[in-house]
Amino acid sequence: GLGFNIVGGTDQQYISNDSSIYVSRIKKDGAAYLDGRLQEGDKILAVNGRDLKDLRHKDAVELFRNAGYDVSLKIQRRLQPQNGPVGHRDDGESGGLPLAAFLVPGLALAAAAVWILLRYRQRM
Repeated sequence: GLGFNIVGGTDQQYISNDSSIYVSRIKKDGAAYLDGRLQEGDKILAVNGRDLKDLRHKDAVELFRNAGYDVSLKIQRRLQPQNGPVGHRDDGESGGLPLAAFLVPGLALAAAAVWILLRYRQRM
């Protein structure tokens, strides 16, 4: 295979009101991984010049399976990281904790430290 999985299609929309085909996973050591240009979350617009617009998921999969040895993809890079299947790692875990998971407790701790320092200074 080409070394990646796809989601989307007219019958299995990955994003509401968008029947486009997206790369959901790059398989480690597969052709796409070794090439290095395709990224998870990329929208695939065409395969070997064939437009993927308005295709069912299984029809898009069939196009990829029959693409041949030399494959040309027309893609659109994702604008920003998305939640959901896109960005999942091989072990099925998500890409890590959001930044807020560190900032919120850190800011709360800093605010408490400032409050304690001010209270301590008032008693002196």
